[in-house]
Amino acid sequence: MARDETAAAHFDAVVVGAGLAGLYMLHRLRRLGLRVRVYEAAGGVGGTWYWNRYPGARCDIESMEYSYSFSLELEQEWVWTEKYPSQPELLRYIEHVADRFDLRRDIRLGTRVAAARFDEAASHWVIRTEPGEGAAQVAGDDLGRDAGTHAGTDAGETVSAQFLVMATGCLSAVKSPEVEGLERFEGDCHHTGRWPHEGVDFTGRRVAVIGTGSSGIQSIPIIAEQAAHLTVFQRTPNFSMPARNVPLDPETQRAMKAGYPEHRRLARESLFGIPADFPVKSALEVRPEERERRYQESWEKGNLVDILISYTDILFDRRANDTAAEFIRGKIREIVADPDVASALSPTDHPVGTKRPCLDSGYYATYNRDDVTLVDLQRSPIVEITPKGIRTTDGEHEFDDIVLATGFDAMTGALLSIDIRGKGGRSLREKWAEGPRTYLGIGTAGFPNLFTVTGPGSPSVLSNMVVSIEQHVEWIADCVAFLRRRGFASIDATVEAEDAWVEHVKEMGDLTLYPTADSWFMGANVPGKPRVILPYCGGVGVYRQKCDEVAAKDYEGFTLSS
Repeated sequence: MARDETAAAHFDAVVVGAGLAGLYMLHRLRRLGLRVRVYEAAGGVGGTWYWNRYPGARCDIESMEYSYSFSLELEQEWVWTEKYPSQPELLRYIEHVADRFDLRRDIRLGTRVAAARFDEAASHWVIRTEPGEGAAQVAGDDLGRDAGTHAGTDAGETVSAQFLVMATGCLSAVKSPEVEGLERFEGDCHHTGRWPHEGVDFTGRRVAVIGTGSSGIQSIPIIAEQAAHLTVFQRTPNFSMPARNVPLDPETQRAMKAGYPEHRRLARESLFGIPADFPVKSALEVRPEERERRYQESWEKGNLVDILISYTDILFDRRANDTAAEFIRGKIREIVADPDVASALSPTDHPVGTKRPCLDSGYYATYNRDDVTLVDLQRSPIVEITPKGIRTTDGEHEFDDIVLATGFDAMTGALLSIDIRGKGGRSLREKWAEGPRTYLGIGTAGFPNLFTVTGPGSPSVLSNMVVSIEQHVEWIADCVAFLRRRGFASIDATVEAEDAWVEHVKEMGDLTLYPTADSWFMGANVPGKPRVILPYCGGVGVYRQKCDEVAAKDYEGFTLSS
């Protein structure tokens, strides 16, 4: 961005992203009396739940946990239909929030932030936009509408703002497989993270799914029911537990809503943002039959984290973890009829929980179907995508459709896709070349007035995201209020505080088994990405205490400038 570029309009704050984080950030900053503009590349609000419309897309945190707590009225009035909400229901909820709090008038859809530069003389950010992926949809939606009734696009403009808040999401930058020839495929190819809004009909089709992470595990059973034949290409198997999803009856909801204040408090003080009793025993000190009973309880609950907190050492001691991992492998062998397929589906390369654990609805049983084939890429890797299908070392497989369930460039991908430049014109990409460096996962030294919601170095993806989003948004809003009240123009993390936090995040990670896995928690799914622990492993409650202590000491570890 040119240094002499002038801004067309000035805002107190610009927020990038209109998902769960961006909407709440807008709401909180508005309450402070700030003039705020939100930019969203998509054609609608919703973030993750706008884009991920693949068959079976569903949250793996229970609906009554994965919801805002900032409005008591909203908590009480919204009625959920299922234990685990589907993508359409979640999007309806988020759209309801946007409408209920009149948020759309400050949102510009179909507009991507391309670059942001900190103007040191003026102590504000200069932000340049361009058309986003949803620009065409926004233009179409605007036809025939009265002015002011739709959050339109301002793509191609330049604005300035004192504060820049990145609410870009941890899992929003899609990643394609590292394989040649994808552009040559003559059939239809869809990424689960950019699914067509009109849906895809696989009836009578020969379909390939590449990837067995969460989106693959959720979509494979649904696609198998439609396709003439489904072939799953698996690089590494994943641990998955049954979701045991059920409709939510009115009495269950009434009971939860009556106890929401205490429940939310416990969530904020917990390890993963979900209330749970802390274990007191090691998995290695109990009798095998007692351990088996405890793991069976977790299997029956249909809960994402219960097995990980069943004993004190599941995430810290490989021998303890092996007991839980072998329990799940035993379940896979019970469900999958073909011993060779069961073996291929049973993870042995990483401890359970060190890759994002999954919840499923009939995933393993899907491989008992005659019209489903598993290709183990450890035995026969993909060589290339051909015009007709996929060639492995064992030969060519022909398909009508390919589904890429290959995940995301997690936590840093969306941030680094924007040309963000701080003091001295230094880019964030340059600063983070060896891995992300943040203070609290909220600020990064040399980039004043830049806040990252659930950024690297915070619990984020190791928690119930809504709990972590609300904590960050409220901390940022309180910080902005403090700065304005005291007459400060900017806030910037010190290098010393940042260095100490980066080291602390590493130390906490090294206490766990997370670094032993080649996971996206470690950046290992993206070739060339620095291999460092991205989220903070110390727990949601401990992390919140640290953030509160920093704020109570007038933002210790930050430099405040007037």
